[in-house]
Amino acid sequence: MTGGRANDDDRRHMARALELAARGLCTTTPNPRVGCVIVRDGRVVGEGWHERAGGPHAEVAALADAGARGEDVRGATMYVTLEPCGHTGRTPPCADAVAAAGIARLVVAMRDPHPLAARGAARLAAAGVAVEVGLLEHEARALNPGFVARVTRGRPWVRMKAAASLDGRTAMPDGESRWITGEAARSDGHAWRARACAVLTGIGTVRSDDPALTVRALATPRQPRRIVVDRHGETPPGSKVLAGGALVVTAGPRNPHWPADVEHLALSDAAGRVDLAALMRELARREMNEIHVEAGSRLNGALLAAGVVDEVLLYLAPALIGDPALGIATFVEARRTLDARVRLAIHAVDRVGEDLRVIARVRNEGSE
Repeated sequence: MTGGRANDDDRRHMARALELAARGLCTTTPNPRVGCVIVRDGRVVGEGWHERAGGPHAEVAALADAGARGEDVRGATMYVTLEPCGHTGRTPPCADAVAAAGIARLVVAMRDPHPLAARGAARLAAAGVAVEVGLLEHEARALNPGFVARVTRGRPWVRMKAAASLDGRTAMPDGESRWITGEAARSDGHAWRARACAVLTGIGTVRSDDPALTVRALATPRQPRRIVVDRHGETPPGSKVLAGGALVVTAGPRNPHWPADVEHLALSDAAGRVDLAALMRELARREMNEIHVEAGSRLNGALLAAGVVDEVLLYLAPALIGDPALGIATFVEARRTLDARVRLAIHAVDRVGEDLRVIARVRNEGSE
C-alpha cells in the first residue's frame, strides 16, 4: 500500500466497500463494479455503489447518501474500491466531486486501469487530499477481471464452464449429459451466467441440447447476450438460443432462414474456421467484459488452443463414467507430449451440494 499504513478499521471499511461493489455484479457492464464508504469521526456517514452505466458512480452515490442522512463529510475519510475517475465520460469526474465535498483522506483499493480515467488520485493529491492506494487490491481486482482485461489487453475475460464426472467425462457418446451434476451446482452455474456480459456456445451444443442459455435459477436484472459459434451457419432457425435475438458467428454468409432479430458476424481465419481471437477482440470493442462459455469439447478445445480462455469453472460430480464418453476439451491438433498440455493454476475448490466446484486460471504466457 502506498501513501500510508492501513489499520484494522481501514480494512473493515474497505471490506464493506467491496461488499457494496458486489451489489453491481450483474448490472454495471461495461463499467467496473465499485463500492464506496465514507467515515467521519469513526462513524460511517455515507455508503454507495455503482449500479449501472450512466448512473452515479460509487463516490457520488455515497456523497448523496451522506447528504440524505444530513451528515457533514468535510474532513472525512473515503474508502473506494477503484480510483475515482478523473475524466468526463457518461458522468462528470468523480475526483472533482470528492474534492468539492471536502474529503480529507482517500483510501483506494486499486488504481483505474483505464488510461482515460486513471488520473483521479493524482488530481485529488494535488488538491491536498491525503491519498493511499493498495488496500485489499487483490480483492478489488477479483471483482473486475473482465473490465481490467478489456481495457488493458483489448479482449474480455473468458470463463469456460463445464460439468463433468470425477474422471472428466462431460457427456455420453450420443451427447446425453442431463444431468451429470446436481441441482445446487446447476443453480450456481446460473449465478456465473448472470454476471457475464454474454454466454457463448457452439453449434454442437445447440444441436445436441437445444439450450436457451438464459438465466433462470435466480432473479436477474438483465439477461446476458447469447453468442453461437457456427462455422457453416447451420443453427436451426427454431433453436431456443435464437429466441429473442442472438449473435451467430460464422466463417461464411448468413443463414437466410434465421429470424430477423438474429445478428450475424462473419469472421474467418486462414483455415476457413471461425477466428476466435478476432471474435474476442470484437467483443471487447463492443465493451463486453466477461464471456461465459458453455460449449462442447470441440469448441472448448478450440478456445483453449487459441489462447483466449482465462479461467475454467469446473463442476465435478462424485461419479465415474469412463470411455468412450466425451471429455472436457478436444483439440484439432492432438497434444502429443505432456509439455504441450494446457497448464492451470487452481484458485479455489468448494463443495456445492454433492459436487465440487473448481476454479482454475489458465497459465498463458505472461499471466498471473
